[in-house]
Amino acid sequence: MNLPSLKIGDLIAKVPIVQGGMGVGVSLSSLAGNVALNGGIGVISGVEIGFKEPDYYKNKMEANLRALKYHINEAKRISNGGIIGVNIMVAVNNFEDYVKEAVKAKADIIFSGAGLPLALPKFTIGSSTKVAPIVSSGRTAKVICKAWDKKFNIIPDAIVVEGPLAGGHLGYSKEVLLEGKITLEDILKDVLEEIKPFQEKYKRKIPIIAGGGVYNGKQIANLLKLGASAVQIGSLFVATKECDASDAFKQSYVDCKKEDIEIIISPVGMPGRAIHNQFLQDVKEGKKKPISCFANCLKPCVPSEAPYCIANALINAEKGNFNSGYAFVGANAYLIDRISTVKEVMDSLCAETIQYLNGKNQA
Repeated sequence: MNLPSLKIGDLIAKVPIVQGGMGVGVSLSSLAGNVALNGGIGVISGVEIGFKEPDYYKNKMEANLRALKYHINEAKRISNGGIIGVNIMVAVNNFEDYVKEAVKAKADIIFSGAGLPLALPKFTIGSSTKVAPIVSSGRTAKVICKAWDKKFNIIPDAIVVEGPLAGGHLGYSKEVLLEGKITLEDILKDVLEEIKPFQEKYKRKIPIIAGGGVYNGKQIANLLKLGASAVQIGSLFVATKECDASDAFKQSYVDCKKEDIEIIISPVGMPGRAIHNQFLQDVKEGKKKPISCFANCLKPCVPSEAPYCIANALINAEKGNFNSGYAFVGANAYLIDRISTVKEVMDSLCAETIQYLNGKNQA
């Protein structure tokens, strides 16, 4: 038995694994291109993507749009015809401009969360670019499907269900995350139930991509058996040679222990999961002071009240400067013990998943 392929409209990924979009600068063209080359869907993070451009601090928007186009084209070149997506958060300022540029550059699919992407189809209808909202509940999936159905006469090409064990900004309250009672499996079942009427109306399946703490083949097999069409994986791909982040950033994943991973509240007011360090300790102790905003990146951020700039902190972390930043991380990243390659990660996950789907191991 082989792994089922992931079909999103006319796109077919041989392997039902979608690499999560991770910013700032963690998943760009190298990681996304190599995941797609190995049969999955590679995803570029669109957030402050132009931070390495020479004119970033002078012409930030132009630098970001230029870099977005470059990384989509470069990822497509690396992937040799593979599927390349872009993650564009609803919460970013100039959301519309980023989406338009991604469509213009012929991104295969746009993933969008951190808010409700109710207007997303407005910019993609008539193009070949697919759209996939990221949700954390059946209710959210229903709201988006209902809105798109009513306003655009379409439904999502796919939906990403992100559970509470994911890294980065999360669509749950801090209390819910700390309680740990909600599971990805429960949310997956809820979403599958809520989208049934829309699938029936449009007479087609909406593929569900389940993510958040997915680490091994046993989990993948279980999620596929529960009705997911694919899984989304982030942290495992950070600790690869092809990941776009610095070696120091990758090593922070290898070195972190379970007790190092914590829930924080970012300057945008959203909970997030990150690796604890002195920078975050200083934030807790009130040693960081409000700063002037240079990035103007996320709508919910109020610079005058923020203890630090989230964009600046993540850019510093990507470079390995953890004195002035920190790394977002998934809940199971502490299980990573070495730097490998994208191919090794994909091959290992596929082999183990097939074993469980074949019943050779009990999922």
